Amino acid sequence: MAPRFNSRLLLSVSALAFGLMVGIPALRAQDTAPASLLADRVILTGADTLVAEGNVEVIYQDQRLSASRVSFDPKTEKLTIEGPLRLVDPATDGTVLVADQAELSQDLQNGILTGARAVLSRELQLAAARIERREGKILELSNVTASSCEVCVGEPHPLWEIRSRKVTHNTETKQIIFESAQFRAMGVPLLYLPRLRMPDPTVERMSGFLQPEFRSTSNLGTGVKIPYFFAIDPSSDLTLAPYLSSGRTTTLEARYRRALNWGSYELTGALSDDSIRPGATRGYLFGDLSADLPADFKLTADLRLVSDDSYLLDYGITDDDRLWSGVEIERIRRDQMIHARIGNTHSIREGESNSSQPMQAVTGEWVQIYRPASIGGEITLDWTIAGARRASTSWADGADDDLVPDGRDRMRASMDASWRRNWQFGPGILARTDLGVGVDAISVSSDPAYDPTILRALPHAAAEFRWPWVAATPTASYVLEPVAQLVWTPDNFTTAPNEDSLLTEFDEGNLFSLTRFPGLDARERGLRANLGVSWTRIDANGWSATATLGRVFRQKDLGQFTSASSLQGMRSDWLLSAQLSFGNGYSLANRALIDDGFSISSDELHLAYANTKYELNARYLWLEADPLQGRNTDFSTLLFDGAVNFAEGWSGTFETHYDLQAESARKAALGLQYANECVTVDLSLSRRFTSSSSVEAETGFGISVALAGFGAGSDTARNPKRRTCLR
Repeated sequence: MAPRFNSRLLLSVSALAFGLMVGIPALRAQDTAPASLLADRVILTGADTLVAEGNVEVIYQDQRLSASRVSFDPKTEKLTIEGPLRLVDPATDGTVLVADQAELSQDLQNGILTGARAVLSRELQLAAARIERREGKILELSNVTASSCEVCVGEPHPLWEIRSRKVTHNTETKQIIFESAQFRAMGVPLLYLPRLRMPDPTVERMSGFLQPEFRSTSNLGTGVKIPYFFAIDPSSDLTLAPYLSSGRTTTLEARYRRALNWGSYELTGALSDDSIRPGATRGYLFGDLSADLPADFKLTADLRLVSDDSYLLDYGITDDDRLWSGVEIERIRRDQMIHARIGNTHSIREGESNSSQPMQAVTGEWVQIYRPASIGGEITLDWTIAGARRASTSWADGADDDLVPDGRDRMRASMDASWRRNWQFGPGILARTDLGVGVDAISVSSDPAYDPTILRALPHAAAEFRWPWVAATPTASYVLEPVAQLVWTPDNFTTAPNEDSLLTEFDEGNLFSLTRFPGLDARERGLRANLGVSWTRIDANGWSATATLGRVFRQKDLGQFTSASSLQGMRSDWLLSAQLSFGNGYSLANRALIDDGFSISSDELHLAYANTKYELNARYLWLEADPLQGRNTDFSTLLFDGAVNFAEGWSGTFETHYDLQAESARKAALGLQYANECVTVDLSLSRRFTSSSSVEAETGFGISVALAGFGAGSDTARNPKRRTCLR
C-alpha cells in the first residue's frame, strides 16, 4: 500500500519529494529553485511516482498550475495532468491556459494540452482541440476558434470569430499567425484568408495593417482607406494609407512620427488625382514640431501647405480656412513670461486675399514682475514687438475695398510699465490702485495716411473699489458685490495703423479692464467709469444662480469704437449676463448687450443638459452688422449638438448649424456607435450645405469597425462593460 498524506498544508514530505524529482533536475540544468506543491492528498508509489490529488497547486518559477490531479514519472520526467487545469505564466504577459488534460515537461515549458483554451491578456480567447507548448514561449493550436466576444450559453455563435486550421502564438515576437483563416460574423462566413498575421493584445506598436475606413461622399464617391503601419524603430514610425474611391480618386496619405530626447515631430500629408480637378495633382502637407530648449524654453513649429482652396474640405481633413505656418518659443516662470512668434498665414477663405492682408506677422513679449517691499504691491514691465507685412507693394486700396492700402506694412515696439497695489479698509471695502505708462515706437511704410515713424506715450491712473456683501439663511447663501472703477488716460493720443485691435468685445471678462482693445495698436483713452454689480445665490438643494449688470460711462465721446461694438458714445450699452445651474443636469447661460432703447446689439444664449444617458447643447448667437469688423450683414445662427446612450453599448451623436439670417442650414451630422467588449462599430452621416466658387455642397457617409483583442490600442478600457448573457 502506498503511503498517503491528507492535508491542505504545504507538506514537507511532498515538497521534498517533488523538489527531488522536479526541482533538482531543473536546478542542475538551469540553476533554478525547486518547485512547491499544495494538494489535498499526496501519494508516493513504490516506483517513485508522485501523485497529487484534489485541488492541486504547483508553483514553479512564478508559473502557477491548478488541476484536480497531477502525477510525475521520474523516468520520462513528465507531468500527467487531469483537469480542469489552469496554467498561468507571467513571462507570457498574462497568458492563461485552460484545458481538460495535459502532458507537460517537469519545468512546465513544453507539452501538449487537449480540449484547451488560451486567454491572452484577459481579452482574446483561442479555443482549440489541441495546444502544443514549446519552450514556454510558443503556442501551436489546432482547429481553433478565436474571439474576444462574450460567449453565452444557448448562443451558437459570438458576434465575430476567426476560425483557423492552425494558429501559432509567439510571446517573444508578440504575433499571432492564423493559417487557413475564416472570418465570421454571427456565424456567417465573410472572408477567407490563407494566412493572417495579427499582433497579440499586449502589442503597443508593430508593423501591419490597421483597421480600414470606409467613406462615401457625393463629390468623391464610395471609397476605402487601408492604412499600413511601419514600426521603423522604438522612436519612429510611418503610416501609409491608400485611398481608392469608385474611380473618382486615387490618393495616398502618409504620416511620419519621430520622438527624440529633446522633443518630437510629425509630418502628415497626401497626394491625390481625382475627378474634382481633372489633370491636377492635389494634396497637402502638415508638420508639427515640439522641442525642449535649454533654460526651460519650449519651441513649437507648424507647417501648413495645401494645393488648392477646397482640398481640405473635399477629403474631410479639417474645416480650418486660415492656415498658419511658423515658429513659437516661450518660457513661463512665476514672475516672468517670454513668448515670441513668427510666421505666415495662408487664407483659403472665400473672398480673402493673401496679398493685400497682413499675412506675415511677428510678435514678441517679455513680461517681468517685481514685488518691492519698500512700496508694496507689484511692478510689471511688459516689453512687446509686433510686425505685420503684406505681400503687395501697392500704396492704393485694391479690390478688397477695406480702406487700407494693399501694401501697408507696420512694425511696433512697445513698453508698458505699471504699479498695482491692493488695499483694504472700512467695513470690508477692497481697493486697488494702478499707475502706469505705455510707450510705442512705430514704423509704417506704403501708407500716406501716417508718418513713417510714430512715437507716442499714454500714461494711465486707475482706482477700483469692491464691497462684497455676504448673507446666509438655512436654505441658501448670497453674495452681492458692487464694483466701481475709475480710469484716466489723456484724451489726445497719436493714432497709428490698427492691425491687432480691429475686433473688440464687451463682456464680463473686460468690464473692469483698463482697455477693451485686444492689442496695443489702439489704446482706450479718456476719463471713464466702469460700474457693475454681481449677485450670486447658492441654494441648499444644489442649484445656483449668478447675474452681472454693468456699464461704462465716459466723460467725452472720442469716437474710438465702432457702432456695433456696444462701447461707442459716452455710455456703453448695458452688459447683462446670467447663469443658472440646476442640480438635475440643466444649465442656462445668457449674455446680452442692450442699449437705452432696449435694442439688442449682441446676444448669446446657451442651454445645456447632461446626465448619464443624455448630453444636449443648444446655442444661439446674434451679432449686429459691422463692416469695420468684416460683418456686412447681421449675423444670427443656431447650433445644436448632443449625445445619447440608447441602450447598453449603443450611443449616438448629432450636430447641426443653421443660419437664421440666410434661412438655410450650414451643416448637419449624425453619428451612431455600437461598442462592447469585443467590437466597436462607428457610423457617420454628414451634410455640408454651403458652397462657393471653390467648394461644392457635400454629403458624406463613413463606417469603421474595430475588433478588440488585437493590439493594445483596441483593449477593453474603452468598453469597460461586457455584454450580459440573458441566460
